[in-house]
Amino acid sequence: MRIIFTGGGTGGHIYPALALARYIEKTDPGAELIFVGARGGMEEKIVPSSGFRLLTLPVRGLSRKLGFDWGKTFYLLGKSISRAQKILDEFQPDFVVGTGGFAAAPMILAALLRRKKILIHEQNVIPGVTNRLLAPFVSRVCLSFAASRRYFRRQANLYVTGNPRASEVGNVSKAAARRMLNMDANRPFLLVVSGSRGAAKINQNTVDFLIRAAGDKNMQVLYITGEIYFEEVLSRLRAAGIMQRYDGRLQVRPYQQEMALALAAADLMITRAGATTLAEITALGIPAIIVPSPNVVHNHQLINAQEMARLGAAVLIEEHNLTGQILQKNIFDLLANPDKLEQMKKKSIRLGHPQAAADIYRLMLL
Repeated sequence: MRIIFTGGGTGGHIYPALALARYIEKTDPGAELIFVGARGGMEEKIVPSSGFRLLTLPVRGLSRKLGFDWGKTFYLLGKSISRAQKILDEFQPDFVVGTGGFAAAPMILAALLRRKKILIHEQNVIPGVTNRLLAPFVSRVCLSFAASRRYFRRQANLYVTGNPRASEVGNVSKAAARRMLNMDANRPFLLVVSGSRGAAKINQNTVDFLIRAAGDKNMQVLYITGEIYFEEVLSRLRAAGIMQRYDGRLQVRPYQQEMALALAAADLMITRAGATTLAEITALGIPAIIVPSPNVVHNHQLINAQEMARLGAAVLIEEHNLTGQILQKNIFDLLANPDKLEQMKKKSIRLGHPQAAADIYRLMLL
């Protein structure tokens, strides 16, 4: 099978495509796969470093303000569609897979004009503009959340498959993960992830919580600060004498290369509500305290988090309500209540789709 993956702009659009591509490559070693993205986008770094060929188009996102830039954006869109048609004619794919973002639009539109089979994947509860507009015209629409159905027309091409990223976690046992992370096998384990770059409000209040909770020995913490905030966080903790008081029960890192290990080891997690993160934690059934980012289009992280909280898989704390005291109360209440954590785990697993990549590929083979 010959497949073109298209999408980009954010990791949330890129990583699901990579997860699906890796699954297909492993399942069908004869498959020919290429990626098409936006020139200057994150995909230019991420995709080639993952071992896949990437072609780029000069497309760019539409400014929110009406003006001269709109004309240039539509000119570049037309130019990109023309280039995308040439890629289609040369590569002759059996399927085009779009994972959202403005980077996907030219290739999907070109594929429609060339009457190619198209599958699009939506990672969030609220679908992006590109996916919503194109959904009625493509072969398959794969959803990460059943709640997304209400944002599309009643159509027969909707399938709830989950996020392919979920298929790449869960291969390590909790005991093995804790050994590799040098963590206690039995003590409750809190994982704090502030995002790849970090989040100021989460870091500020996590440090406040850690200072408050230093006397509680029935807890161990792996705290991923994000690279930007690592030195600042470490300085605050050292100034308060906290590292010594935790006596090895607190590990602070700017990033975690093998995030699957950290996820497998965790009893409870503090996190944002990005689609990839939620796919990973529901695949493993990790109870979570979710602090959605308020700085995203359509506030989709809040909607994602509300869906998780509504179904009992997570506790939602909006960023403007976040304090070290509130974190302490919620963390201590949950860690002191194993039955509650177990119920959250079961509800989280019900939302998970660990076979997402396999299910999506099966739809492509129909």
